[in-house]
Amino acid sequence: MSGSGAHGWGFTDDRGVELGAPDRPARVVAYVRAGAALLDLGVTPVAVYGSAHDGPEPDPAKDGGLAAAGVPYLGPGRALDAERLRELRPELLVDVTYDGKSPYAVDEEVAGRLGVPLAALSVGNELSLPAIIGRFGELGAALGAPGPEPDGGVPAEAEAAVRAAAVAAGAGFGVLALSGAGDGQVHLARPGAWPELARLAGLGVRLLDPGPGPGASWLTTGWERALELAPALVLYDDRAHASQPEGPERLPAGARLVPWNPELPPSPAAYACFFHALAAGLTS
Repeated sequence: MSGSGAHGWGFTDDRGVELGAPDRPARVVAYVRAGAALLDLGVTPVAVYGSAHDGPEPDPAKDGGLAAAGVPYLGPGRALDAERLRELRPELLVDVTYDGKSPYAVDEEVAGRLGVPLAALSVGNELSLPAIIGRFGELGAALGAPGPEPDGGVPAEAEAAVRAAAVAAGAGFGVLALSGAGDGQVHLARPGAWPELARLAGLGVRLLDPGPGPGASWLTTGWERALELAPALVLYDDRAHASQPEGPERLPAGARLVPWNPELPPSPAAYACFFHALAAGLTS
């Protein structure tokens, strides 16, 4: 349940925590991924923070429209300056969760010390991509986002573009998602572990699985494994901490490249943009 009424504001997050406040929170501080999604939905955070992967400056791949909207970035969430945060007078913290238990980018104690509720919404593979986007839509609506609450999911026209492009590319057109790890290593994504990759597979895109080995979400290996899989298109992690797939020793000659942010804002607009970019890559 969520919303605002005569008895105050309430929202149940994806840990099952029932949050409450006397009034609808107006001053939201969020993890950058969550903050960018809320901005897309019409709720502008007063500030955002990063994850342990992020540095003192915002990662352009994860920023969405936050910088253009003038939303300040506070640095990594687990190194937040308590006094700076207190000066912002937050009324709600918004983070994501991968395990349904703990916020990903900030210590829960921070919210406790401030005396403000902390909402953590799931972005893990226990939910489908439409469900993840839908939950952010519900939170946006609970925070007063203008317009009707979105139904959730990627807009139909963007999914139709991917479906048509997958047919045009053909059944043998393999797509590999990866994140460069540096030192000659690469993380190869397991498609079923990523809600957006699973959704693309459901639309007919042939996602390549890296095969057996350790790691639930990634297989960490040498670049030669990427060559062996012979992808026709590579979705490469374009976040600042990931190394880029350059050179013939890393990818097959002629492989197409499309940037992929594994922490894309869970909003219809952000995923529509990504799906259209992939559709263009499949047919270029």
